[in-house]
Amino acid sequence: MSDAASNKKLIEQIFAAAGNPDPAVRDRALFAASLADDAIWTVTGQYSWSRTFTGKQSIMNDLHGHVRTRLAERTRTIAHRFIADVEHVAVEAKGNNVTQGGVRYDNDYCLVFRLEGGKIKEIREYCDSVLTEKALGEFPVSKIPAAI
Repeated sequence: MSDAASNKKLIEQIFAAAGNPDPAVRDRALFAASLADDAIWTVTGQYSWSRTFTGKQSIMNDLHGHVRTRLAERTRTIAHRFIADVEHVAVEAKGNNVTQGGVRYDNDYCLVFRLEGGKIKEIREYCDSVLTEKALGEFPVSKIPAAI
C-alpha cells in the first residue's frame, strides 16, 4: 500500500472510531496513539483560538481538554471527504455537538494532516471562527501554551 493510501486509511479509521454514533463505542485512543509526541496543531485565523499547540500533551490537554470542558458531552466530528497525497490527508468534516449551555456547535472543518512514518506530525485546522467564539467563547489566556 502506498504512503498516500495507508495515511488516508489511518485517518479514516481515526474519524470512524472517534465519530461513532454510539457514545459507548466512540473512541479516541487511535487518534492519541497515532499522534507523534512532537506533533503540532495550528488553529488558523486571527481570533482568540488561533495559535499553535506544540506537542502531544499540549494538543490533548490544552486544546482538546479545554474543548471538552465547554461541551455537554464528548465531541463528535463526522468526516465526509478524505483527500490524500504522499504525506498529507485533507479532511472535510462537520461537528455534531452541544455546549454545556445548550448551544449547538456544529462547525464545518477542513483539517489537513501531515504524517511521517505512520504518525501524525502536523494538523492545520480551518473552521468558522465566529461560530467557535460564539458557541465556545474566547480561548482563555490562562490556557495559552507557554512559548518555547
